[in-house]
Amino acid sequence: MVWVLIGVALLALLAAPAMTGSSAKKIDYSAFLEKVRSGEVAKVDVDNETSRISGEYKDGKGKFTTTAPARIPDQDYTLLREKGVTEDYHPPSSNLIGTVIVWVLPIGLLILFWWWMGRRAQGQMAGIMSIGRSKAKVYTTEKPKTTFADVAGYEGVKQEIREVVDFLKSPGKFRDIGARIPKGVLLVGPPGTGKTLIARAVAGEAGVPFMSITGSDFMEMFVGVGAARVRDLFQTARKQAPCIIFVDEVDSIGRKRGAGLGGGHDEREQTLNQMLSEMDGFESTEGVVMMAATNRPDILDPALLRPGRFDRQIVVPLPDLEERLPILQVHAKDKRMATDVDLSVIARGTPGMSGADLANLVNEAALHAVRRGSKDVHMDDFEAARDRILMGQRRESMALSPAEKEVIAYHEGGHAVLAYALEHADPVHKVTILPSGMALGVTQQLPLEERHIYTQPYIEDSLVVRLGGRIAEELVFGNRSTGANNDLVGCTELARKMVREWGMSDRVGPMAWGSQGMVFLGEDLMHSRDYSDDTARVVDEEVEHILRRQEDRARQLLGELRGGLDLVARALLEKETIDGAEVGRLVDQAAGRVVRPDPRAPESPEALTPRKG
Repeated sequence: MVWVLIGVALLALLAAPAMTGSSAKKIDYSAFLEKVRSGEVAKVDVDNETSRISGEYKDGKGKFTTTAPARIPDQDYTLLREKGVTEDYHPPSSNLIGTVIVWVLPIGLLILFWWWMGRRAQGQMAGIMSIGRSKAKVYTTEKPKTTFADVAGYEGVKQEIREVVDFLKSPGKFRDIGARIPKGVLLVGPPGTGKTLIARAVAGEAGVPFMSITGSDFMEMFVGVGAARVRDLFQTARKQAPCIIFVDEVDSIGRKRGAGLGGGHDEREQTLNQMLSEMDGFESTEGVVMMAATNRPDILDPALLRPGRFDRQIVVPLPDLEERLPILQVHAKDKRMATDVDLSVIARGTPGMSGADLANLVNEAALHAVRRGSKDVHMDDFEAARDRILMGQRRESMALSPAEKEVIAYHEGGHAVLAYALEHADPVHKVTILPSGMALGVTQQLPLEERHIYTQPYIEDSLVVRLGGRIAEELVFGNRSTGANNDLVGCTELARKMVREWGMSDRVGPMAWGSQGMVFLGEDLMHSRDYSDDTARVVDEEVEHILRRQEDRARQLLGELRGGLDLVARALLEKETIDGAEVGRLVDQAAGRVVRPDPRAPESPEALTPRKG
């Protein structure tokens, strides 16, 4: 506003001379005297201060202006009178616009500046006085957003949440039977599974005010602000009851009290204490239901999870095969899909992906289709998008020597041959020796069905497959390379879990020592190992024994299928990428028999009845 006013003032200042000017022609003073002598001038008007003379010619020939000397000579006055020129002398005329600009504008700008400073100071004082107010966003019934129809899958989760919504809509049927609705609902699950989306769906379904806030909004640089905001949040909720309060990332303020290096965080603990008091304290919060979401339930304070506060914990897990398909259908709804796209195949090939991962997969496929100039998204685009997400971006600039390519081909061929030949291993989907991400080559396996538990034969076959690349290098080249580093790290970690956590060692027996506590919570800072040094030595020996045994299995099986290994490696050197069916055909061709029957074939009894994980 200030700059606009300054611009208007400058414009007026520049336009003032033009507004006060006239259309008279300017002439020299000597020419003016000649005009007077010749009798052409009818009248003149003299400005006493500037000696500016303006006049008119006789017979309406026009107007003129000239500038006289500072003091007009007497003979010139005499000449004017002799020729009968009408004379008029006056002081300079005042310019109203110029006067306003010179006197009023500075004063007005000064007043405007002090007014602006006062408003700014008033706003700062208002911000300081309102720092204890809650920052929760209130969604009323007039602003419906997401509904349960937009949340694909998770029928059990939606059923439990729907009970809370039904209570807020019609609490009478619950009170008639004496049921008490949970005061708090905690959504627990890995990142990207849709916890916040489910909460937004509650906002659209409840038909009551919905207050949303993030756990970090309670924290401020001033002491006591968090507790004040919690009080203001619940006071506002009570005024609008029935009401739902949703706190996202509640673990930022709900961590265990008194834990951590050097003691706890006093401000966060005071905020948590106030929240505990508001949820189930001396005053009742009838009609106010609190929802929260976290992916770290292990670090929450036990007082926050007791009945009466968060009565119900709803687990939102990673979607299984039946839930991934409708999630993919939701995200593919606004995409132009080609006829060859089979979302059921994509759902089967994306185990362990969350809803956010699936949304990213569909978007990456659409981006890949645009990059290659297609107007529709094809199945190849989904394959490329999945490879990019699982294996990383392909490194086109990396140049490998022929010797390195051969080593990588046999390394990945060892993985692929064992994955095809072993009974309990997941089938091979694709093998490539093209560098992708941090890997020089990748063997990708896809399970036939969803798994929720893993048997010991499956884990042992998985170890054999991981060790297959290293063993293939030994059999073919007689030496080892650094390419098996990632395989050995995964094998060691898996074997150690078999011994320490899953009880799959006969020497150690049915004992489990889980992962150690988190140091930042103070659970493992001064905590010693809960088993003796002798047991630690036995654990190390058992881990070595498991890995040695599976290494021998890999060596024996690859020795039997050496011909298939050579064919697979040669195919990789020629094509750089082959699929699982090609791997099986080459291994069977070299062995002269079907090494592993396809479990999906019609002659398989298990294939006649669909199996669920």
